[in-house]
Amino acid sequence: MSKPVAIVTAASRGMGAAIARRLHAAGYRLALMSSSQQITGLATELQALSMQGSVAEPGDLQALVELTLEQYGRIDAVVNNTGHPPKGDLLTLTDSDWQAGMDLVLMNVIRMARLVVPVMQRQGGGSIVNISSFGALEPTPDYPVSSVGRAALAAYVKLFAQRYGPDNIRMNNVLPGFIDSYPVAENNLAAIPLQRAGRVEEIAGTVAFLLGEEGAYINGENIKVDGGMSRAL
Repeated sequence: MSKPVAIVTAASRGMGAAIARRLHAAGYRLALMSSSQQITGLATELQALSMQGSVAEPGDLQALVELTLEQYGRIDAVVNNTGHPPKGDLLTLTDSDWQAGMDLVLMNVIRMARLVVPVMQRQGGGSIVNISSFGALEPTPDYPVSSVGRAALAAYVKLFAQRYGPDNIRMNNVLPGFIDSYPVAENNLAAIPLQRAGRVEEIAGTVAFLLGEEGAYINGENIKVDGGMSRAL
């Protein structure tokens, strides 16, 4: 059997790059996208396809899927990673801020699913993992757009699992806490029972587990990877 194929978005650095490296080590052939030119260097390192583009642009997502199918002929896994939506005080955020945020954290997943589900149905299955945030289950006023959008994504993954589980297509969300891909303030570190930020490699390991055979019975879940910080049941 040929090696499986995975798409990873926002893959040029941080969690996205760590996920790409982990999947490459696990034997996946990769198609990577990022808005940054840095993606070409990582693609060379991992012998992967790459393109510059935005997860908020439907045309870029379609071009990425078409490129992947043209080169590899199949898509077994998708990791929908993304950047950070606008921040601000709850009522000062504009309509444009909210709309941009929804494109970035919710509509990107919906649009990608429309593109890859028919491919996975023809193949007999597939797996999708979305990189979300702990704010999906514990909304915080520091990140209002992210909290609302990712809460909607938490509901969407449940609906998707019910609808496409019979086709052997799974979707799960990974909810990172504070991760070392960016500086973490001391007060945030103090709120984490493990007393440290998470490592990007730990997020990558969770994603690889969910995509692989070991995680094959996990579907429609919102899995917190936050060092015990969240208290929601």
